[in-house]
Amino acid sequence: MNDASISLLLVAGATFFVAGIVKGVTGMGLPTVAMGVLGGLLSPLAAASLLIVPSFVTNVWQLVSGPSLVGIVRRLWTMMAGVLVGTLGSTSMLTGGNTSLTTALLGLALAVYAVYTLLAKPYHVNQAHEGWLSPVIGLATGLIAGATGVFVIPAVPYVQALGFEKDDLVQALGLSFTVSTVALAAGLSLQGAFQLDGAALSSLAVVPALIGMWAGQHVRKAVSPAMFKRCFLIALALLGAEMMLRAVW
Repeated sequence: MNDASISLLLVAGATFFVAGIVKGVTGMGLPTVAMGVLGGLLSPLAAASLLIVPSFVTNVWQLVSGPSLVGIVRRLWTMMAGVLVGTLGSTSMLTGGNTSLTTALLGLALAVYAVYTLLAKPYHVNQAHEGWLSPVIGLATGLIAGATGVFVIPAVPYVQALGFEKDDLVQALGLSFTVSTVALAAGLSLQGAFQLDGAALSSLAVVPALIGMWAGQHVRKAVSPAMFKRCFLIALALLGAEMMLRAVW
């Protein structure tokens, strides 16, 4: 193993440790942080391939630890179907080889998510509209996820607006992230961009991600989660802006 490979493993390990901390404190953010940092060092495609296994493991953990899995699946299944269709339909953009375009789109997705979350006022979705709105939101989330590897927009604001109780909200987000991760892995595999060697390398990132989540749960007790999240979002917005500028220039 050469020095470049060792450096990449160290950077990836540190990135997933930090991403795990963010997820441990806020309940989300691991794929977003991983794509933001690694997408600035590698191609977005390489970054997306690395995040598949740790994202799946940590989100399944979040999904199965909640109290209302069956009810949440029944309520959100049309959204999850939209995520799957959208992701499979747009993954070719991530694997197409136009690194500048995918980097710019990734930066845009990160910046929009961060700015929206910082500035938007809370709102509530009328349950009467969920029948048509859920699959639309899922499809939009999938299209963005397939093109950028980021699956928080518009899924996270939408799920937060559905009026779930705290524990159910965490579980619902876990469901959305798990399905998005599986859909992204399927899309990359169909495009020939995620194979056995990639899965093995991605699996190595699970350990620092889980350690980071454990550390984040302790950090949550010592700091204000709201302040931590605000600082995280500001840093994410700046990172997204830098990626867009770098892709253009």
